[in-house]
Amino acid sequence: MALLGVFSKWESFFQLIGILLIFLFVLAITYVTTRWIGQYQQGMMQNKNIQVVETFRVSNNKFIQIIQVGKKYLVISVCKDVVNILTELTEEELYFIPSQEERGVKVNESFQQVLSKLKDKIPRK
Repeated sequence: MALLGVFSKWESFFQLIGILLIFLFVLAITYVTTRWIGQYQQGMMQNKNIQVVETFRVSNNKFIQIIQVGKKYLVISVCKDVVNILTELTEEELYFIPSQEERGVKVNESFQQVLSKLKDKIPRK
């Protein structure tokens, strides 16, 4: 009878180790998949002809945006179900033309670099 209790404890221990290994395997697969999807989407967004230059929130679900389409700048209103072109702007009419670097968009910047920058901005006690 005592021998049965020892086997039961070892069996429970090996089941726990098995579950932990499966959990770590799922975490690793999730990490690899997330990295792959992120790189794929970053590649899809690169070298596109449409960029949002500036966004102004008018109300909860209404925005006015300045977008660059090719070499043209358009002012659009974005509502829940409708997007309207308000006007077209020239570069001279814009107050400030941010480049990708000035807007904080760094194409080759990793998440680790972004996280370290945020850590540097947080004051420590």
